[in-house]
Amino acid sequence: MNDLTVDRRTFVALLGASAVFPGALHARSAPSVPEHEGAISLAGEWRFALDPADVGSADYWFNKVMPSDLSIRLPGILQTQGFGNEIEADTQFVAALPRDMRWYLLPQYEPYTRPGNVKVPYLSQPIRHYLGVAWYQRDIEVPAEWAGKRVMLHLERTRWRTDAWIGNRPVGSDRSLVAPHEFDLGIMEPGTHRLTLRIDNSMQEPVYRPDGHGVTDGTGTTWNGVVGRIELSATAPVWLDDVQVFPDLAARLARVQIRIGNVTGATGSGTVNAGGVSVPVSWTAEGGEATIEVPMRNPRPWSEFDPHLHTLAVTLDSPAGQDRRDVTFGMREITTDGHRILLNGEVLDMRGTHDAGAFPLTGYPATDLETWQRIIAICQEWGLNGMRFHSWCPPEAAFIAADRMGFYLQPECAMWNNFDAGGRMLAVLHDETARLIRAYGNHPSFILMGSGNEPAGQFHAQLPGWDERWKAADPRRLYTDGTGRHARAPGGPGTPFAADFLVVGSTVRGPRGWFGEDYEEELQELLGGVAQPVISHETGQWCAYPDLGLIDKFSGQSDYAAFPHGIDTGDVPYMVPGNYEIMRDFAAAHGLLDLNRQFAHASGRFQLACYKEELEANLRTPSHSGFQMLDLHDYLGQGGALMGLLDAFWEPKGYVDAPEWREFCSATVPLVRLKDRTFTSDRMLEASAELYHHGPRPLRSVRPRWRIMDTAGKTVQSGDLPARAAPRGKAIPLGTISADLSRLPAPAAYELVVELAGTAFRNRWRFWVYPPAEEVPQPAGVVTTADWAEARAALAAGGRVLFLSGNPAEANPDLAMTTVPIFWNRLMNPSRAWMLGLLNDAAHPALAGFPTQDHCDWQWVDLIGATTAMNVEALPPDLRPIVQPIDDWNRSLRTALLFEARVGPGRLIASAFDLTEQGTAGFAGGPALRRSVLDYMASDRFSPALALNEGTLATWIDRRHVAPATVITPPDTGDVIDPGQVRT
Repeated sequence: MNDLTVDRRTFVALLGASAVFPGALHARSAPSVPEHEGAISLAGEWRFALDPADVGSADYWFNKVMPSDLSIRLPGILQTQGFGNEIEADTQFVAALPRDMRWYLLPQYEPYTRPGNVKVPYLSQPIRHYLGVAWYQRDIEVPAEWAGKRVMLHLERTRWRTDAWIGNRPVGSDRSLVAPHEFDLGIMEPGTHRLTLRIDNSMQEPVYRPDGHGVTDGTGTTWNGVVGRIELSATAPVWLDDVQVFPDLAARLARVQIRIGNVTGATGSGTVNAGGVSVPVSWTAEGGEATIEVPMRNPRPWSEFDPHLHTLAVTLDSPAGQDRRDVTFGMREITTDGHRILLNGEVLDMRGTHDAGAFPLTGYPATDLETWQRIIAICQEWGLNGMRFHSWCPPEAAFIAADRMGFYLQPECAMWNNFDAGGRMLAVLHDETARLIRAYGNHPSFILMGSGNEPAGQFHAQLPGWDERWKAADPRRLYTDGTGRHARAPGGPGTPFAADFLVVGSTVRGPRGWFGEDYEEELQELLGGVAQPVISHETGQWCAYPDLGLIDKFSGQSDYAAFPHGIDTGDVPYMVPGNYEIMRDFAAAHGLLDLNRQFAHASGRFQLACYKEELEANLRTPSHSGFQMLDLHDYLGQGGALMGLLDAFWEPKGYVDAPEWREFCSATVPLVRLKDRTFTSDRMLEASAELYHHGPRPLRSVRPRWRIMDTAGKTVQSGDLPARAAPRGKAIPLGTISADLSRLPAPAAYELVVELAGTAFRNRWRFWVYPPAEEVPQPAGVVTTADWAEARAALAAGGRVLFLSGNPAEANPDLAMTTVPIFWNRLMNPSRAWMLGLLNDAAHPALAGFPTQDHCDWQWVDLIGATTAMNVEALPPDLRPIVQPIDDWNRSLRTALLFEARVGPGRLIASAFDLTEQGTAGFAGGPALRRSVLDYMASDRFSPALALNEGTLATWIDRRHVAPATVITPPDTGDVIDPGQVRT
């Protein structure tokens, strides 16, 4: 068919009036993209059209010259250049978590369903949404010096399926979410040619689960476009098609496996050379293979402590010409020994974070080295040595940065899928695995590989075969067949699993390992006597209230710690913080917006305390091979999981810095097994100390010592533990700490510090000491009652009343306090925790005898487990409780555990705590809190500023244990594992 040229009007008519926005037609040029040596970059303006009805192939759009005034910049994506559909209440996002996405049916979200104000509570929505086909076209120039050479088209990262034409000649179709799309354009005549791409970002067959991070709107990954390197390159007609380097440390050599490509149609022979070693090679019309063993005179091993890299120049000389490839690799080997992972024969313990592939400013993952260097440097600053890419694979820049910086990576095949009985999904998994390893297999940082996240369906039967196939094909890394949900051992219970290592969730994480315990018993039960490495899956997930100042960061106008290029090639940022704006509106509507920074800080400190316990429990577990946190930074989808110590832009939230975090999360960490955190002063503090040490080498001699410090930083007791050598490993005993608490003033807060003298390695644990339990007499003139009628009468008579709010006859989980904060998020887990810690008025005289900071800590957790918060929405918004639970950001309900007010001539304290003698018995700090509150009430200082009338209180009494429903309970599917599963 002859080439056709059509004018713009005709072409737009053919498109069916695709969504085209004039503002995108005159945008700035794209920044330059670095080229590979000898390559021709195709970055710049491309002719463009949307094809929502997918009629372009049948109508031969590839054989038409698209109008030049309808253009788009590549690298780039269409959504941030003004194309696609505006977000509506019923936009069909690619997401299924939370399991019921009918948010627009809930009354609290009605204002956000209106045109022009659509804001989605479950995710940070894209600026525009488009699923379907888009066409990209430009003219290319093949230089004269490429005459007789084979030409390749490289698209570094696109999604999901790409078809390509040169003129009207189809040159292939490529489909992958994990690797570049590449097209062999054949031997082309020098001169001008028309290149057309058809890119389809809609769900492909077999259908993926819509929450996999390579496909979901939950992390903003449904963009359409091409990013990274877009370039043409040329090779001889016989060329180096693939070069993979297999290090052999014992033999001090690098084994180079070469695949030769051939488009000449003829057999031939030549020579391949690698590192100065040459061998003859021959090929058929289909190509050939060769292996070269290259001696390494200095086989310096690669690791996190010494990321030394080697480069081999590999050349192929043939009658058709020479082809060369420079391959960078590291001399490293990874194996297992029982429950241990060994890197170069040394034990490796993973301290990793999860990454979901969310890039809020661009939508697409960074393809530049600087961004990934910044992200990895941040992770290392926070004591981590690795990253797991949950159901996605990053571009090559991530691997290069990790290679250079000594950082371990676990990419996955963009799957969180159901495996069908017919094996269609399994076939896609094998194909994607081959692509991923071909593209990134030489990178030494690529030490672990997962098939994907939490598989379902026939995975028990199918995925052990995936393990065995790829372990045999490429043993340069360890394989796991399902991160978070592994296939059963093929030989039955008590026999080895097919996976090299397991990544296990709820059974070997969570609060049962806290306070000096560990997960060893659960781990051994899980393994059934098999010695196999286990890494903890999605460790943490403890949430904190958002600092809503984050909204401004979505503008793309900040100086970002991790994102030096801001919105990159887009006209606007990709993600819109509509979900955060809803949170802000809810806080304002409930009179809490002015407390936002205080809530964020106080909840963050409680989150930090939970993370500390969780990670230390992992470090204490002898058979654990580490953890993969969820997450060092916040997650913007699946209802919004604000469980990071950093925000979604990889920036600190202000309540903890990296040095404090590294005290319990780094290569060397002193630990204790200390069960209690609240004591009476007639007790001894007894704790065993141990060391986690996975530094670069054993420590010849360490001198452990301990101190108890008061809140002024003064050491009040101390002691030395025996000096000893410290090998690399876990559970290295340091000795027993014994402290006589009767020598300490009480009530008071203290810190137990364990440190290695002469080093920076130290760790600390807060604890509280109270006087021995004794009867606390009821002060004269103070009435303590749980009967509101009695309280009302006493107030009317000018009395001082401690009203005990108690618990409702029927438990209300929407107000019941919990001992841990929200796990993952409450929209995913509506039946679980709603609270995010406490905001305390630490200077209030009612708490003078109960030492506290402004946040929840373990002395409060002792008391709140069986407590129901009081809903104070019926009371004036200027009521500021003495102790205030911090509610889920999706609700922002005003609640209280302790507040005061004037009521007529009387004075009132309302308490959700049972502050009777019986109610405080059994808790070390209970009597102290009771005494502190009663002493205050009996004093002249008891003079509440806020006045409440009896009618307002009467309304409140009836409503104090009632909370509005805020979510639609998701249906139970029984198919996939809920990421929110945890057992406490």
